[in-house]
Amino acid sequence: MISYLHGKLAYKLETSVVIDTGGVGYEVFMPSDSAAFFAREGEEVQVFTVLISREDEMLLYGFTDRESVRLFRLLLGVSGIGAKAAMAILSAMPVDDAVRAITYSDTATLTKANGVGRKSAERIILELKDRVGKASGVSLPAGEGASRKDDPRAEAIEALLSLGYSRSEAGAAVMGVAAEGELSAEKYVKAALKSMA
Repeated sequence: MISYLHGKLAYKLETSVVIDTGGVGYEVFMPSDSAAFFAREGEEVQVFTVLISREDEMLLYGFTDRESVRLFRLLLGVSGIGAKAAMAILSAMPVDDAVRAITYSDTATLTKANGVGRKSAERIILELKDRVGKASGVSLPAGEGASRKDDPRAEAIEALLSLGYSRSEAGAAVMGVAAEGELSAEKYVKAALKSMA
């Protein structure tokens, strides 16, 4: 695991930078507003990293601070959200804005990220709403945070969790409920159970 890199900025590419650490150049994909993109070649930089290994490649993602790393990892844990979408969110807004958007069920803010649609934004909110502030390291002012009662889908997911379903199963089932308008939590639960039967 590579937790961070400290070295000299060798050069910049469109969505990544190459950092020279002791004669080895590491290509690191970073959000577009990262400090490393504003550094000059040869200047010392430090980035916190997440290594993602796939069958055919290994990719290194870098961030200016550890809060961004934590949020990136949380986003990767959401079903259907990959590194590209997670990076798009972190490129489109500061970490605290993303945390607030998730906490307040603000899909409009999340969909500002390139390639993140309404369904993906809703899935992120449903799966991370209760975890994002504390786990990301971002502190929300006292009193912030939407009540679960304000979101019937979140209530429905909690009800399904109490019935023994996993969070990913419950979230996928509730998100899959097609409705013209907003349903009550009870109706979301009934429709979700029917789809899983």
